[in-house]
Amino acid sequence: MLLFRIFCTFAIALAAHNVRAEQPLSFANEVAAILSRTGCNAGACHGNFNGKGGFKLSLRGESAAFDYTSLTRDMLARRIDLTHPDESLLLKKASGQASHEGGVRFGRNSSEYAILRNWIAAGANFDGDTSPKLTKLEVSPQHRVLVSPTDRVALTVVAHFADGTQRDVRTLAAYETTNIGVVNVLPSGEVVKQKNGEAVVLVRYLSQQVPVRLAFIADSGSPNLSILSTGQRLDALVAQQLQELRLQPSELSSDAAFVRRAYFDACGIPPTPEGVRAFLANRDSNKREALIDQLLGKQEFAEFWAMKWSDLLRNEEKSLDRKGVQVYYRWMKSRFEADRPLNEFAKEILTARGSTYENPPTNFFRAVRDPLQRAESVAQVFLGVRISCARCHNHPFDVWTQDEYFRFAAFFPRISYRILKNDRRDDLDKHEFIGEQIVFADRKSETIHPRTGAPATPKFLGADTPDLMGDADRLGALAEWIAKPDNPFFAKAQANRIWFHLMGRGLVDPNDDFKVTNPASNPELLDYLATEFRTGGFRLKPLVKQIMMSATYQLSSRTNDSNEFDESHFSHTLIQPLEAEPLLDAMSCVFDVAPEFRGYPSGTRAGSLPAMLQGGGGRRGSATMSERFLKVFGKPERLLTCECERSDEPGVIQVFQMINGEQVNRMLRAENNRIGQAMKQGVPDAQLLEDLYLAAISRYPNDIEKAKLLANVSAATDKRSVWEDIAWGLVNSKEFLLRR
Repeated sequence: MLLFRIFCTFAIALAAHNVRAEQPLSFANEVAAILSRTGCNAGACHGNFNGKGGFKLSLRGESAAFDYTSLTRDMLARRIDLTHPDESLLLKKASGQASHEGGVRFGRNSSEYAILRNWIAAGANFDGDTSPKLTKLEVSPQHRVLVSPTDRVALTVVAHFADGTQRDVRTLAAYETTNIGVVNVLPSGEVVKQKNGEAVVLVRYLSQQVPVRLAFIADSGSPNLSILSTGQRLDALVAQQLQELRLQPSELSSDAAFVRRAYFDACGIPPTPEGVRAFLANRDSNKREALIDQLLGKQEFAEFWAMKWSDLLRNEEKSLDRKGVQVYYRWMKSRFEADRPLNEFAKEILTARGSTYENPPTNFFRAVRDPLQRAESVAQVFLGVRISCARCHNHPFDVWTQDEYFRFAAFFPRISYRILKNDRRDDLDKHEFIGEQIVFADRKSETIHPRTGAPATPKFLGADTPDLMGDADRLGALAEWIAKPDNPFFAKAQANRIWFHLMGRGLVDPNDDFKVTNPASNPELLDYLATEFRTGGFRLKPLVKQIMMSATYQLSSRTNDSNEFDESHFSHTLIQPLEAEPLLDAMSCVFDVAPEFRGYPSGTRAGSLPAMLQGGGGRRGSATMSERFLKVFGKPERLLTCECERSDEPGVIQVFQMINGEQVNRMLRAENNRIGQAMKQGVPDAQLLEDLYLAAISRYPNDIEKAKLLANVSAATDKRSVWEDIAWGLVNSKEFLLRR
């Protein structure tokens, strides 16, 4: 036993000597890195807001000075022992020699133990003010596809410091993976495959993080990519990635699948039976392009995209009043009808002042009244960046610091409101601000930094400080910066949002969460789309058309053995549930019965609603069955500036709504619905069956379906009941409920 202890002591001393020989020990660049590498300063451990077990560190080491004080001064310096370093609680707990809720973080023979012990033995000094600052973290490779039998790759991690020095920090960096079970990262920085699949390994050293995209795939041979050989750069970039990943793309979709998909994606409505018949009968090789052009010119296109942006900009009656909702929606719709540039759209919103009725974009500031919420909303909607985590501390998964958060928020406090006299006192139980408001600039308000207690000076995210003095128009300067063609965020964020709405998944997913640790699945494609969007004058319609014209968009949803599990590289069309409004409008098309909404004229489509009216009983009445249907199927309350608020998750209540819900039953049993009208007019059974199929799933019934269903109708004594069963079966089919 004595010999064993002597050996262990010698091994530790040797490790410490080797560590010391590489470079003088630094608390800021080595000890702090070990605390991150071992997870001690993670949010689930001592980096928690309240700490753990009476010991608190700064989250992910954002403050070396705070951590040094906690280690060496807090609790009478009980965590380190300068005289007997091996007796330090810091070492004994982390190495499992003393009880530790966080378990063993490293062994006694590890380099982590040696670094910490050597630092304590040398006097536990602090060099946070004198050590060279980290300027860059270089990781290689940053992207690699590894084909079996290759099952591992070694990462090189080099830190660059302000004094010009470089250092290999593989054994100091922290490694995390976003896809548990695909890879395992060894302490040396070697990534080992656990199973085939893709993973992002986040390499973190001090304040810098670098994502590494890795894919381990089987040797399945090269795919046939001829279907993507269209001459379109978009298709070429998709094909390039599929070639690398050895994914075989699906075939092109049928005309029936394409026409239904195109209508829903562009306009949020299904094609009519007459429209489907005409498209399927058309033999023109350019008919798909002609259809896309037709859809982009429809009023429903503008209404659909106004609905999407109403979700983002919180256009609802809880934040605005009823008239404000209407004028705000009509303003958005007019911009999409005219295909106004989206950067101008953003600029109009941020610079809006005056009456919420006469200048509709001022309703943005009426809906978002808190300056910090405005900053977070603008960053997320227009720049694709979620900065909310940096309100309390440096963002743990991105580059944004608390200082940058409050300096960006400093653009937003100078907005004030004047509420005009309101005589409609009966409405005040719902919203204390009902009525017209005036939004005007406040030249004095400031955003106070919580750490310094001083007003924060404005600074663009990731850019230089603007030249703003005194009572300068801060929001005007911000709007100009966002609208500039060279803005580093706007074009990518909006191109990615358009791709998300057409393809079912963003290249960055979630689509408004661009950050270092969430890289795009196809960075080259995202760069290309952003460039096309920018050079196209930031207009929506040209980019929508370019995407819809691509073979990538037009691929079938039917998968093959190669791409069955692909969810992020667009080797096939992603199957998605219809959203609430398109689903209700599709049911209306099948039954030829309009939904009903309070305060709107008969025949109003769900997709053209500015917003559902609020209020429960009394003079306004309770929600209609159509409104309840939309809520069940995920229509958002519009209380967040995020598409994530809209839910498409299936549930039991949705199943009951479709099987025997009040909305389905009302449309199914309506006397003058499609079935009732056809029977009154003596429409032949075969034609009515075709009409129902075309209205519901945009295809003709096949021979088996036609023969069996028409036989059932012919044999029935109550034909209406049989037709209702057929229509009910269609709207409950996967072909109807899903966008394929």
